[in-house]
Amino acid sequence: MTMTLAELTDLTGLDVLDHLERQVTIPVVDGLQAQGDLIVIPYAFVERSVSTHEYTRWQDVPAAGIELLRSAAGGNPHSLVADPGTCRFAGGLHDPTGLALGMIDASAVAYLIHPEHGGTGIAPGRYVVRRQRERNTEPRGWFGNRMIAD
Repeated sequence: MTMTLAELTDLTGLDVLDHLERQVTIPVVDGLQAQGDLIVIPYAFVERSVSTHEYTRWQDVPAAGIELLRSAAGGNPHSLVADPGTCRFAGGLHDPTGLALGMIDASAVAYLIHPEHGGTGIAPGRYVVRRQRERNTEPRGWFGNRMIAD
């Protein structure tokens, strides 16, 4: 089943900015995908380094969604949405990089929605959601890694 951005916003009640084409079909990806300062990684890519703890708590993702991350300026949230009973999310992962926000376990397509970026579809499977970071190699200015601010 395909979904347009208009259908996703109507279904969830979450909105996107006016510059986005609402009739576009949202792509569903089963590999790496990024949305601003988040990256969704298939668990198989990181299973040797990222794991759950005994205190990790899974929660069902409601149709209204779960806010995964709010932008650096405190504005636009990245929200995970799914049909009830088809997706779970867990925070509190062991991740040596310190970038993991949580893990997604979906039996049907789930979606990330963001006011500036629109929507992306996540194919059924298990994924780790991480913050993205960048490295400055310029000789002037700050040096090292920093989180991407969206």
